[in-house]
Amino acid sequence: MKRLSLTGWIFLGMAAGIAVGGLAPHIGTKLGLIGAIFLRLIKSIIAPLLFATLVYGIAGAGSPKQMGRIGLKAIVYFEIVTTVALFLGLAVANLVRPGQGVALQKTAEEAAVRQPPPTLAAVLEHVFPTSIIDAMARGEVLQIVVFALLFGAACAAIGERAQPVIRFMESLAEVMFQYTRYVMYLAPLGVGAAMAATVGGKGLGVLVGLGKLVLTMYAAQIIFVVGVLGPVIALARISLKRFYQAVREPFLIAFSTASSEAALPRALQNMEQFGVPRHIVAFVIPTGYSFNLDGTTLYLSLASLFVAQAAGVELTLGQQLLMMLTLMLTSKGVAGVPRAALVILAGTVASFGLPMEGVAVLLGIDAVLDMVRTSVNVLGNCLATAVVARWEGVRFDTVPKAPAAAVR
Repeated sequence: MKRLSLTGWIFLGMAAGIAVGGLAPHIGTKLGLIGAIFLRLIKSIIAPLLFATLVYGIAGAGSPKQMGRIGLKAIVYFEIVTTVALFLGLAVANLVRPGQGVALQKTAEEAAVRQPPPTLAAVLEHVFPTSIIDAMARGEVLQIVVFALLFGAACAAIGERAQPVIRFMESLAEVMFQYTRYVMYLAPLGVGAAMAATVGGKGLGVLVGLGKLVLTMYAAQIIFVVGVLGPVIALARISLKRFYQAVREPFLIAFSTASSEAALPRALQNMEQFGVPRHIVAFVIPTGYSFNLDGTTLYLSLASLFVAQAAGVELTLGQQLLMMLTLMLTSKGVAGVPRAALVILAGTVASFGLPMEGVAVLLGIDAVLDMVRTSVNVLGNCLATAVVARWEGVRFDTVPKAPAAAVR
């Protein structure tokens, strides 16, 4: 038991919560307080984590000229693939409607905030903050992102004089990652309490809808790997057999640990042995950990619409596109921390007036979802290094498994 991983403990917490909620509903409903506390801790991560990671990511990389040709190609590829992943999740969610039948309600505090649908002009104006402190206090994710983008660009523009600020942002990001890990230690308890309260209040029938979401998520990730990454491999003329051999181990490490960080060392080593030059591997994979999270972006779009459907909120196409834009921007601040996607999901749900109870429900099955989305993240970043190398004219398809220095 001492060697049981956090994912294992979360599975145990989920099972215990289902048992308590099913066998003793009156007790299960009272445990909702613990789940609510855990959600508040999750929400406390959003603003500082997003701000620090985005500012450091932009300012630390330097100006676009300094990033150079490889950086530009990598960013273009990242944006294309992650956008496809977002809209694939959007399409699957609208087609399958996994949230239908899972009844969620807003809390009294959330329900008290009722506003008419905003106009396009009001939405665009609302994106830009009047105060970053106010935006952070109210959890306005898009406003935080806009301010962080401009702030990071300003830091990059003034160069050396901004180094103290950049180093502070780097330290703040590391502190917030550690803070996230501390909060995630409470995940088994929070998951168990959330599941107990959900099942106790709504009955075991709610699990049918969650099972539908899990199946939909895995099917969507398989469609993405086969239907999107597969053609990319073919267009880039990459040996499928050799690529499979290179990514198999980091993929399995990511799947079993639900952590991209755990798979990073092996991914770097294997892609260099695959024949991708070291300088491309060293730049693309770490950058992709913030900008190319294919599995996570697909999950975020699917999960956000799941919460809306479960709450009985019919979002218009315009609202869904705005939500995709929000996710496209905010997902860039997620690093390889287990279950960090919940932070982004919580911020997006709150921004669109959807019930936070949806995040609590997803907590119970997030361990299962995190395994597949993290492994697809790693797979997508490994492929990105090969694609950028091909774009740079590197020929590694006929090279045996040798160190990358031999082909540079």
